[in-house]
Parts: sequence; structure tokens; C-alpha cells
Amino acid sequence: MSEVQHLVDRGQLDEALKATDALAQQHPAAKGVDRLRGKIFYLKTNLEEADKAFAAALHDDPSDRESLELRGVTLLRMGKTAAALPLLEQSHANLSNLNINGTYVLALCYLKEHRYDDARLSFAGFYGMDVESSSSYLLLARMLLREQNSTAAQEMAKKALTINPKIPEAHFLLGQIYFSVGNLDQALDEFQHETKINPMYGPAYDRLGDTLLQKNQFEKAQDALNRAILLEPDMTGPYILLGQVLLKRDNPATAAIYLKRAVQMDPGNQMSHFFLGQAYRDMGKKPEAMIEFKASEKITAASRK
Repeated sequence: MSEVQHLVDRGQLDEALKATDALAQQHPAAKGVDRLRGKIFYLKTNLEEADKAFAAALHDDPSDRESLELRGVTLLRMGKTAAALPLLEQSHANLSNLNINGTYVLALCYLKEHRYDDARLSFAGFYGMDVESSSSYLLLARMLLREQNSTAAQEMAKKALTINPKIPEAHFLLGQIYFSVGNLDQALDEFQHETKINPMYGPAYDRLGDTLLQKNQFEKAQDALNRAILLEPDMTGPYILLGQVLLKRDNPATAAIYLKRAVQMDPGNQMSHFFLGQAYRDMGKKPEAMIEFKASEKITAASRK
């Protein structure tokens, strides 16, 4: 068993699977073989077979906390959250070799099952927060937004602000929600609130600049994006947006400076190449423009495969 586990740890999964087959034939009652087979299938992303193996391990030993956790995580990844939840509630196991934290996985399962209070308690425990604090509600809001549940995320962010009107990043999150549905006026208000509460937070200026760009307020957008770049010089987003603003302001030469920087930082970003191509075209540099437009098209085509 230890030799097979060593193969698993080294990533030699096919060899490990053959070894478990031989081990099962030689010692049908060997404890832990099914759990080990389940791990191998889990790492091979064969979730159906992993589930069967963990189920067999639990049939032999219903108190096996590791198999409880791993079957719960497997079912969660398969989208079977209702079946996963009781297993995860029983286990609470931390499996560092697979980077699985029982509390965090349970919180995700509660989230997907719309048990938001339970999810908040689990996330708060995972991050060491007071369960009734504004931070616990804001954390839940962020997780809900990640799950694309903007309605519930908005509710939780507003609850966080009710508890603490000056909590950083709550207005930012609300701004993102409003921006995503095209409510630019509300998004603008939220991003402006964030910059007042949290004036050193670069992403707020980035989103503020994008909102102002969409509203054709180019001078204000340029000012916001310059602030974003000053605070977050390694973020490509503000450079691309500033390039767009400068193009709108009929200043392609300056736009090219920022867009070239964005290309250097992230050569695989399609938008950087596209807008740099526009800047070169507006400057009358047709060969350079064609190079950038072709690079943009190539990246787009590759992303569709």
C-alpha cells in the first residue's frame, strides 16, 4: 500500500492503478485499497469511477472520514451537491496532500445549496472572522458573485454596509454588479463611494475609469485610470483602458505608449494588440497596424479551439 501511495504522490497514476488492481486480487479484504483507487481516479479526473471507489470504501468502513470527505468532494465536483452535503457535514477532514480543506469545501456546498447563513458561518470560520461581522457578509457576497448569483451578492453586500458603512470593497462589489447589468449611473456612484472610503485601492479607479469611458466622459476617465496605474502598475487593465480613452481623445501616439506596455506585460491579451493596431492605423503606420491586428486575430482564433 505504501509503495502504491508513493506512485500516486509522484503522479505515476497509471502504474498506481495497475498496482491497486493486483493488490485487490491478492488481498481482497485489504483495508484502504478502494480509497486509494478512488484517489487515483480523482486525480485522473475520472469522477464517476472515483465515486464508485469511495462508495465501496465507505461500504466496508462507514466511519472512514477520508473517504467521506473525498466522496463528498467528488460529488460536489460532479454537481451533485445535495448528495455531497451530508458526507461533507460528517467528515470535516483536511487532506493537505490533495489541497482539500473540509471547512472550505463544506462552505462551497452550502453556497450551491442556497444555505447562505450556513455558508457564511463556514467561510467565516475558514478565514477566522467574527460570524456576525460586516466582513463575513462581504466575504459571502464575493463568493456569491463568483457563483454568478448577483442578486444574493447584492443583498449580502448591502447587509455588510448596514453593519459597517465604511467597510472597504463593499461599494466596489456593488459597482461591479451594477456595471455587469448595464446600470452605469449606479455603478459610477458605487465606484466613487469606494474611492472615498478606500482611496488607495487601485481596482476601484480602474472600474471607475471603465464606467466613465462607457459614459463618454473621457477626461474624467483618463484621470481615474492614471490613478489606477499609479497604484497598480502591474495590472494590464488600466493600460488598455487608458489607451482606449486616448484613442477616443484623438491622441493615438500617447495611446500607443500605454498599449505597447500592456502588450509587453501580457502578450496573450487580444485587446492589447487590437487597440494598439488601431493606434498605429490612426498614426498612419499601416505595416505595424497589420502586425497587431493579425496578432489579435490569432489569439481570438486560438481561444475558440
